[in-house]
Amino acid sequence: MHPKNLEPLRDDPTLDEVRAYLAPLLASQAAFDGWNEKAVAAAAEQTGVDAEMARLAFNEGPVDMIDAWFQSIDKAMAMKFSEEELGAMKIRERITALVAARLEILEMDREGLRRALAILAAPPNIRKAAKLGWRAADKMWRLAGDTATDYNHYTKRTLLSAVYGSTISVFLDDESEDYSETLAFLDRRIENVMQFEKVKAKITRPTGDRFSMARFIGRLRYRGT
Repeated sequence: MHPKNLEPLRDDPTLDEVRAYLAPLLASQAAFDGWNEKAVAAAAEQTGVDAEMARLAFNEGPVDMIDAWFQSIDKAMAMKFSEEELGAMKIRERITALVAARLEILEMDREGLRRALAILAAPPNIRKAAKLGWRAADKMWRLAGDTATDYNHYTKRTLLSAVYGSTISVFLDDESEDYSETLAFLDRRIENVMQFEKVKAKITRPTGDRFSMARFIGRLRYRGT
């Protein structure tokens, strides 16, 4: 039986198509079975996809499965808003709306997300985790209309990946109604990012206190600031 929001896969699909097709379902299965072949097999059974094709599509282990799931979240987030809807918002509103959209997509899969983050936190996976965080931030900035190619391109993504990561840590344990605590935390962190333009000049200021990117990112972690 196909999930209600998933159309049947076309006949004779490629492995990439199978991968993209099953990716959105992996987290719900991983919540019970872990990020492993059992989750892949369960997703294949749920959709009627050939089990061997599904196994081949995800034959590189848990991190590859998580990567595919995160890509599906990027795609779902992009479909939440039209260009016109985002264009009518101020830049701060765009970023806030895009992060909030990701949280909405993740809402039903918090346990799968929790398990995914535990895997990504393992020392061998830290570099990959950073790349996935960067990719999410890059996707959000591009959807928000950012076209910077200079220093700003990197600082914006570094800061937003820190904001997103810290917001997720609050989101995972948030039991407030409609995730109000998470959204309030997000709003404060977005304010920090918007302040970056005000302090940017300090980065290259030859004298006086210099702006510390590490110190600034560190502030994004805490609920009360």
